[in-house]
Amino acid sequence: MTTLLYHLSLPDAVFGNPAASILLPVALGTAVGYSTRPSLNDPDVLAIKQPPLRPPPYVFGPVWTVLYGLMGYAAYQAVGQTKAGLDVPRDTQILSASLYTLQLGLNLAWMPLFFGFKRPIEATIDSVALLGINTYLAALWLGNSSTKVAGWCMVPYVAWLGFATYLCAGAGYLNGWSFTRKTTKKQ
Repeated sequence: MTTLLYHLSLPDAVFGNPAASILLPVALGTAVGYSTRPSLNDPDVLAIKQPPLRPPPYVFGPVWTVLYGLMGYAAYQAVGQTKAGLDVPRDTQILSASLYTLQLGLNLAWMPLFFGFKRPIEATIDSVALLGINTYLAALWLGNSSTKVAGWCMVPYVAWLGFATYLCAGAGYLNGWSFTRKTTKKQ
C-alpha cells in the first residue's frame, strides 16, 4: 500500500527543496486562479447570492498566495526535512507526501468546479474533502515533535478552508445548488 501511495505524490525533489516546495503551489494556484477567475462584470457571477461575511473579491488573491506559500513550506518541513533524517516513520512520510499531493490537486480543482463549470455541489464536496484532509495533516504533523512547524503552518490554511467551505456551501444553498440563471418565458 505504501508503495502505491509513494507513486501518487509529488517527486522527492519538490519536497526536498524549500524554494520548489513553496513556489510550486503558489505558481499552480496563480495559474489556475488567473485562468478560471470570473470577470468582475460577469452577469452569471454577479447573480450568485452570497452568504453573510463574504469578503470582497480582491481579498482572495493575496490570502491564497500566502496560504499556498505556507502549505508549501509545511510540505518541505514535514516531508522534505524528514527525509533528511528526522525522527518520522517512513510510512508517515509517504502518507504525508501522498495526502499533501492529493489536497493540492483538490485545491486546484475547486475554482474550475465552482466558477468554470458552475457546479456548487461538486465544489462543496471538494471543499469538505480538502478541509478533512488538511485537518488530518495538521493534526498528524502537530503530533510529532519533528514536524510541529509544518503542523502550525497548516493551521491558518485549515481555518481558511473552514471559512471557504462555509462560503461555498452557503452560496450553493442560497442559489438552490444551481448557478444557472433562471429566465422567465415571455407570454
